[in-house]
Amino acid sequence: MKPKLIRITTVPISLKILLQDQLKFMNQYFEVLGVSSGGKELADVKQDEGIRTIELDMSREITPIKDLISLVKMIRLFLKEKPDIVHTHTPKAGIVGMVAAYVTRVPYRLHTVAGLPVMEASGKKKKVLLMVEKITYLCATQVYPNSYGLQEYISKNKLADKKKLKVIGHGSSNGIDTLQFNQTHKVLLEAEEIKKIYDLENKFVFCFVGRVVKDKGINELMYVFDKLSQKYNNITLLIVGQLEDELDPISISSHTILENNPQIIYTGFQRDIRPYLASSDCFVLPTYREGFPNVVLQACSMELPCIVTNINGCNEIIEHNKNGLIVKPKNNNELYSAMHKMVEEEELSTQLSLNNRNDIIKKYDRKIFHQYLLEEYKKVLEND
Repeated sequence: MKPKLIRITTVPISLKILLQDQLKFMNQYFEVLGVSSGGKELADVKQDEGIRTIELDMSREITPIKDLISLVKMIRLFLKEKPDIVHTHTPKAGIVGMVAAYVTRVPYRLHTVAGLPVMEASGKKKKVLLMVEKITYLCATQVYPNSYGLQEYISKNKLADKKKLKVIGHGSSNGIDTLQFNQTHKVLLEAEEIKKIYDLENKFVFCFVGRVVKDKGINELMYVFDKLSQKYNNITLLIVGQLEDELDPISISSHTILENNPQIIYTGFQRDIRPYLASSDCFVLPTYREGFPNVVLQACSMELPCIVTNINGCNEIIEHNKNGLIVKPKNNNELYSAMHKMVEEEELSTQLSLNNRNDIIKKYDRKIFHQYLLEEYKKVLEND
């Protein structure tokens, strides 16, 4: 009889995208159950991954009464299912899942940390978020930061016992499908169509992919590109992602630039980002905080040179002047200098892209990561 493994995320899109293919792989060795709030994506996970799924509502915001209801439902679920391992992702699923697993004496309680909102919080919110993280890690038997920088932050701030902390493989939560993120003939044809639609021929194209929010450095990116576009009329910035003004709004001036600068193209959310990456000359992510950014892995796998900020995760994938450029977060001058250099020095841009894909395949291919995680699960169970 297979051991039972319950994987939990706050919202179903995380189960679907963050853990794509991983649940299907683990289902060969475990009876896997996926749990998250409701949504179409939960049905997609059931079909795509071939696992059982259960809807259990959890709020992404700080909502004590709703969170208590979620906790009670999670406790009931664990009492019924009697899992051997509970493995959580995302902050709310983490605290609800780990506390419920602790209360019901689930033997192996694992939590992956893929970014810490507390890093950019302040005041009462910071205190609340710190308490949430500490409780989550206290209830867990093992904590997996998905980058070495996150591990250092958690350890330095004494949020968890050092003995509980471990990075799986070289980092990441799921690796990357390097066969999918590749400059295939089909992707390149789609990229040509995008170039025609947006008139990108003979232009140097910067690309940002992600949530269009303050924490991703959008305010700095808007200011710097707007300034750069006054000097060069042959550059374009593709912004691929969803605005989330209700959670982490960008500034009014950034909205104005986004709407009025003709050299900025806002595409909104795109299910397939590969043609947009293939249409571009340089990927830019001036983010303030990350866990281990998949989008940088994806850009590198598509052979794009990258400009990223000197924060954990980003500075573990990108090596300055080898496969990209690293700048200080929230620093307009350094970001301007790096983007200016990419436009001016064509040979540098070409050189930086040369080592990207091979390095990603070697360290972060998804199949390799799945094996790392499977070995970790086996090790956890053998300690019984």
